[in-house]
Amino acid sequence: MILNDRKIRELIGSKELIIDPLDDIQIQPSSVDLRLGNDFLVYDENVDILDVKNSELHNSLKKIVVNDEGFVIKPKQFILATTVEYIKLPDYLTAFVEGRSSLGRLGLFIENAGWVDAGFEGNITLEFYNANSRPLKIYPGMRICQLVFAKMEEPAEKPYRGKYQGQRGTTASRIYLDKD
Repeated sequence: MILNDRKIRELIGSKELIIDPLDDIQIQPSSVDLRLGNDFLVYDENVDILDVKNSELHNSLKKIVVNDEGFVIKPKQFILATTVEYIKLPDYLTAFVEGRSSLGRLGLFIENAGWVDAGFEGNITLEFYNANSRPLKIYPGMRICQLVFAKMEEPAEKPYRGKYQGQRGTTASRIYLDKD
């Protein structure tokens, strides 16, 4: 079941769902708008191969902190970004991350693997790809994506407590920690 605005407000009010900071105008009829943070991670163009088994993978990233002047995403560039909001989902609630249509119409693809598991806590790291042939300028604090919440039939038997739990700010891949 997808949650509506009334149920979202109820869960926030009871502190079962935490989204901080949050202004009531961010709550939409069936989602919550999240805003863009001010730090970005960009892969070094001089790196030949991103090896998923290399624990030094994060060394190929450059952190960029921007102010109100914004951040330009080059054509065909991939970057990582973060939300302003820190979220905490209860063990019976999951969320879909959806990009805003207005940004998609400019060529900005927004992902976070598309899914937030029940029990997750932290800022959401977003993956951006500028599919346009023109640079695209974005600004910290702007509404960047939305969360759509779905209530599960019952709480997860094993809620998320993984390698990104509690992340703050833009977080690089930790795939090298996978056991498989």
